[in-house]
Amino acid sequence: MIRIGIIGIGFMGMAHFEGAKKLKGAKVTAISTRDTKKLSGDWSSIEGNFGPRGGQEDLSKVKQYSDYHDLLADPDIDLVDICLPTQMHEQVALDSIKAGKHTLVEKPIAIDLKAANKMVKAAEKAGVQFMVAQVLPFFPEFQFAVECVQSNKYGKLLAAHFRRVMAPPKWSENIEDFQKLGGWGIDLHIHDNHLISLMCGVPRKVTSRGIENKGYINHVHTVYDFEDPNLAVSCVSGGIATRGLEFAHGYELYFEDATVLFGAGTMGVGKNKEWVVSQPLTLITKKGQLKHPKLKGGDAWCAAFTLELQAAVNALESGVEPEALSGALARDALKICYAEAKSIETGRSIPVK
Repeated sequence: MIRIGIIGIGFMGMAHFEGAKKLKGAKVTAISTRDTKKLSGDWSSIEGNFGPRGGQEDLSKVKQYSDYHDLLADPDIDLVDICLPTQMHEQVALDSIKAGKHTLVEKPIAIDLKAANKMVKAAEKAGVQFMVAQVLPFFPEFQFAVECVQSNKYGKLLAAHFRRVMAPPKWSENIEDFQKLGGWGIDLHIHDNHLISLMCGVPRKVTSRGIENKGYINHVHTVYDFEDPNLAVSCVSGGIATRGLEFAHGYELYFEDATVLFGAGTMGVGKNKEWVVSQPLTLITKKGQLKHPKLKGGDAWCAAFTLELQAAVNALESGVEPEALSGALARDALKICYAEAKSIETGRSIPVK
């Protein structure tokens, strides 16, 4: 049984805690938060941009630590799951690695590239697994897309376009919070850069155009350059949509023997807000047949987090790092974000290095 300790009980900490309830061969045995109410099981203050609001949690069988160092010193913890704000990732992850713990940290790995490199190198030196919870590949429609590319079931991927846009969240209006997030060119768009790298490999260079605000990228259009000159991949991502387009994502994948389409998002505000599937997951065969593939995973709001955590647990049992959770790949996705920012600034194509 893999014993998991979660550090940080905000919305993502709650999502991981709920997702872990359905794990095979693992369970959460400890949590750490400075919030005394949350330590007592009162999670009613927790709210996110999807899923239910927090409630009362039974923590009678879970150790509670107000100081995360005490959780790291617990010899009965096998995997430390860090769900803290991004600016705290580096120090807590390094402390976890130094304590000899296998470590999973929420996305993005960091805002600063030096911090990301430091975490990856520290884990390599310590001989522990360091994983980053980039959850997108574990959502059913995106898991299907990755499997299509990696299996070559429909032949070679020829071209792809990805989309991830939203209106600025109300809680991000304070510039201090915005800086901590690294702008939407990191906090939101790193999902795309990670997914594209997982599917196609890390690009050699990028050519980007976009909108910068106070040193951070808020909107970006990117064309990715790969070793294969015939692979055409592009993406649009950012947080400049007007209120009412709260969030939207999707993709178009063009294979030799099929086309795969998907698009959905949250539209409207207040009582009018609803999840709209603009393009149900559709596979169009070479003969023109339309198919709607059956997807893996459950219907629970936290099902993707269960799959993500299960992959981390399986990695500890097998000793093999899952590519989708690779700390190095998460670091490389951040490198792409910085190359895009420089491309926007200079108007040139920029190598990813």
